[in-house]
Amino acid sequence: MAVLALIIINRAGGLIYQRHFRDGLNQVSTNDYLVLAGTFHSVHAMTTRVSPTGSSSGIQTMETAKYQFHCFQTLSGVKFLVVTDIGQFQPDVIINRIYSLYSDYVMKNPFYQMDMPIKCDQFDRHLNSYLMTIA
Repeated sequence: MAVLALIIINRAGGLIYQRHFRDGLNQVSTNDYLVLAGTFHSVHAMTTRVSPTGSSSGIQTMETAKYQFHCFQTLSGVKFLVVTDIGQFQPDVIINRIYSLYSDYVMKNPFYQMDMPIKCDQFDRHLNSYLMTIA
């Protein structure tokens, strides 16, 4: 599968969704995900201010020896952090589709409260279905 994990961070830097899509990855505890979300939110905020050109949208891509991290920040400040294999083609298309699913199944859910953890079965099912098509 091309997408290894998805992390959604609210505008305050809190973790509201995290999910692994591939077995065999090192399992990370919920506490580690919370630390990752807060740290990434802080680093993202700093990179928006230290740009030599004056304006920046922050970190968009980070690459390690085996993985790539792709970040998309919405206008409301919610960040989608997608972990993919190296060389994943068109990560922007994947993130945009995930954002579309989030908009359709989370934000239109009358029981969802903004900035709270996402517990939406329809979002999970459609997300899993989409990611299986791009595997």
